[in-house]
Order: sequence, then structure tokens, then C-alpha cells
Amino acid sequence: MKKVVLKVGFYNDRIKQKVMKTASGLLGVESVSIELKEKKLTLSGDIDPVKAVTKLRKLCQTELVSVEPLKEDKKSTDVSTNLNSLESYPFYYHMYPPPYIGYYI
Repeated sequence: MKKVVLKVGFYNDRIKQKVMKTASGLLGVESVSIELKEKKLTLSGDIDPVKAVTKLRKLCQTELVSVEPLKEDKKSTDVSTNLNSLESYPFYYHMYPPPYIGYYI
């Protein structure tokens, strides 16, 4: 898990929306946050920073500011233990194999 901070040079709302959509669609991204005053984009998750920069450079000027390990809170571990205790839904549409016809085509 990494925290990647990028400096993004977007100049209108349309470019900002495209940047957010592209960043959220990257493989391994769990959260995306943007600071409008400083024009910084923060991505967290299991991300390759080089691939993130190359994808975003197609939209606007992008620079890599920092890559840090993500500090995990105790709350995140509590949530994962609670999810393991939940029961799954039963199968409603169980598929059976077709009956044997008795001849070959």
C-alpha cells in the first residue's frame, strides 16, 4: 500500500473531471483526493507510480511529488475482521447439468 502525491496542472473543470476519472480507473487505486489550491492529486492503494504519471500526462502536465508507504489505522483492521464474520448470500440460481439424452450427434 502506497500513498502517491502528484502535482497536476489542470486549468478547468473539464480537465479536472477527466483527471479524476482516469486516476480512479487505474489498477490498484483505492482512494483519490484532490487539493484545488495546491493542484495536488493524492492516490492511495497498491499503485505503480510510473504508470499513474504516464496515464495522467496524456491529459495534462503531471509531476511526481512523493511516494510514501501508507500508514494503516487500527480502524481498517477492525473493518476487515467484521467483514469476515458476515455470511454470504445463498445461491438462488443453481445450475444443474443437462440430462443425458442417450444418443450422440
